[in-house]
Amino acid sequence: MSIHKSIAKSAGIIGLATLCSRILGLIRDMVIARLFGVYIYAQAFVIAFRIPNLFRDILGEGAANAALVPVFSEYGLRHTKEEFWELANVVLNILLVILTSLTLAGVILAPVLVRIFAPGFSADPQKLAITITLTRIIFPYVLLICLAAYCMGILNSLRNFTVSAFAPCLLNISIIVCALIFGEGLSGLASGVLIGGVLQLAVQIPVLYKKGFHLELFQRFKHPAAKTISKLMLPRLASSGIYQLNNVVDSAFGSLAFIVGDGGVAALYFAYRLVQFPLGVFSNALSQAILPAFSVQALEDNHDQLKRTLSFGLRVVFFVMFPALVLFMSYSRPIISIIFEYGKFDRYSTDITAQVLYFYSAGLVAYSATKIMQSCFFALKDTVTPTKIAGLSLGLNIIFNAILIFPFKIAGVAFATSLSGIICSFTLFFLLKKRLFPFNGKEITISFLKIFIASLGMRLVCFLAQKNIPCGINLFDRISHLALLFILGGVSYICFCFIFRVHEMHELRKWLLKRRG
Repeated sequence: MSIHKSIAKSAGIIGLATLCSRILGLIRDMVIARLFGVYIYAQAFVIAFRIPNLFRDILGEGAANAALVPVFSEYGLRHTKEEFWELANVVLNILLVILTSLTLAGVILAPVLVRIFAPGFSADPQKLAITITLTRIIFPYVLLICLAAYCMGILNSLRNFTVSAFAPCLLNISIIVCALIFGEGLSGLASGVLIGGVLQLAVQIPVLYKKGFHLELFQRFKHPAAKTISKLMLPRLASSGIYQLNNVVDSAFGSLAFIVGDGGVAALYFAYRLVQFPLGVFSNALSQAILPAFSVQALEDNHDQLKRTLSFGLRVVFFVMFPALVLFMSYSRPIISIIFEYGKFDRYSTDITAQVLYFYSAGLVAYSATKIMQSCFFALKDTVTPTKIAGLSLGLNIIFNAILIFPFKIAGVAFATSLSGIICSFTLFFLLKKRLFPFNGKEITISFLKIFIASLGMRLVCFLAQKNIPCGINLFDRISHLALLFILGGVSYICFCFIFRVHEMHELRKWLLKRRG
């Protein structure tokens, strides 16, 4: 099996699992929206859940992808299984100490953290008090989810993606079940988060033991390879932390209700969750699956193959994410209305969330391409460059937020995020070209242009269809109308890809014919 087919297969497994998780996550968000709208309890939960999620993204998923996978992939090739699992135990012991300390500090410092993440909440004592209490209850989720991410990193380095990929589904199931049981009380959401964290960790442990892991708790804290991981991890923590601080910046500006209006924080959350649907299902899966391949190619000093793999990853990102960008921007309001507009999620909630979704969607291709390029830098054991670009992204996001929040209000917050993401994605690409010189970007550029034109053709077809196909008022008619437009868009996009000889479309056709044969 070729390396690209192997990547595609792994990405397919991860993508399927992520699709299940995202669908469950969408149901979860629909339940939350129906119960709370974009008002006080929804805003409190968004901030209380975002704070531990920030640390999860930095310490958990960020560390697992950037530091654990490359080092453990290399260590597994050059050492025995016993030595591999010895290193795994040392890393686990170190993480347990760090994460336990962080969790205790988070519970104690919850009032400070809430005021940092949502300074606008200080103007509403009730909202502030609810958010602080909820943050303290949810914060132990950091310990659970970071340990789950550690398990994921170990399993991914062994090319085992299935269980860790499906584990996040359990969090969404847990929150949905608890929210439905406890109703409009925030206790259901909080208990759902904690139970979900336990389940995500628990489901991976039997697989680790089956692979050969045996727990040696607090016996060793030093190992030469652990130092390598820490050297890779520290810049990556900074990089991931800076990127995640963009969400903090968005929340902080979104909490300024006297500028953006009520419900800004919740509108940002619901729109961002929808944008994360294609990102999670496709680009996150691809970047996670492509990292071990990048790592092996970098280890073998096979830069020609590395460049081909990078080109493959970026072209596939363009092929999938451009039409997603066009459809999200074209139909942001009907998407939000159909999915969320029930119960306490009223017309006002739909209006502001649709505006945010429109501008967040503008950065879809850039977000996805950045993930692929970051994986390439990580495999080359260069975590400093992505950190610098992350710093640039954060600085630009703050500047654009300060400028755009007044004319565009809450939509300006999303617009700022997309603009900074697009600029930094292009910057990262040019730096990577320089790092891999000579790098022929002609194939990527041609693919980009062809797919861009095919996506515009798809938009034109959808526009003409929308003008000529009537839409009813009731929910079923609106769903049918939007589904028909999406189907027409998908079919027309495929046709335009054939017309413009998009290479990825022909590769997909060959693969389907082989599968049928």
